[in-house]
Amino acid sequence: MELIEYRVRELVSTLESFLDECKQDLLQVSEILSEAFLGNSKILICGNGGSAADSQHFAAEFVSGFSKNIQRKGLPAISLSVDTSIITAYSNDFSYEGVFARQVEAYGDTGDVLIVITTSGISKNCIAAVIQAKNMGLKTIAFTSKGGKIIDIVDISVKVPSTNTQHIQECHMVAYHIITEIVEEKLFKKKQ
Repeated sequence: MELIEYRVRELVSTLESFLDECKQDLLQVSEILSEAFLGNSKILICGNGGSAADSQHFAAEFVSGFSKNIQRKGLPAISLSVDTSIITAYSNDFSYEGVFARQVEAYGDTGDVLIVITTSGISKNCIAAVIQAKNMGLKTIAFTSKGGKIIDIVDISVKVPSTNTQHIQECHMVAYHIITEIVEEKLFKKKQ
């Protein structure tokens, strides 16, 4: 019982700090993604472990739809963490470090946006993907925590004020739900 109460109260405190520190970043990310979709560009998203699952979840919200009261077309978002044949072939033949960068090279176009989700901010394959994306003219966004090399190389980062991986991931989920809702309202609400 004590652990349950401790973790919930700790998360509530983290969410309050997250709101104070990241509100403007969430608005900026929403604007970048809205502009990309309006320009007929796509969003590429990647991460490892739980962040791989989050990359799929985030992409699904754009492709399928988030708000039940907004009927809209699907928006082009792709999780780079889902194709096991690409991931295992490239990792086996070359390295796991380049598995997302290779997909950015294959799928990315100028005007697209790469989102990397890395709780540590030091995932080598996410860093390599950002470098590849920047070389190709893509905008880059990181969902991460404070610290880590990734924040120095992306265009914008959403940095959760915590070192606890579970709370970082929980804040990331809140962030991409809010962002998806903002993007949908910006692009589709007035048209209905």
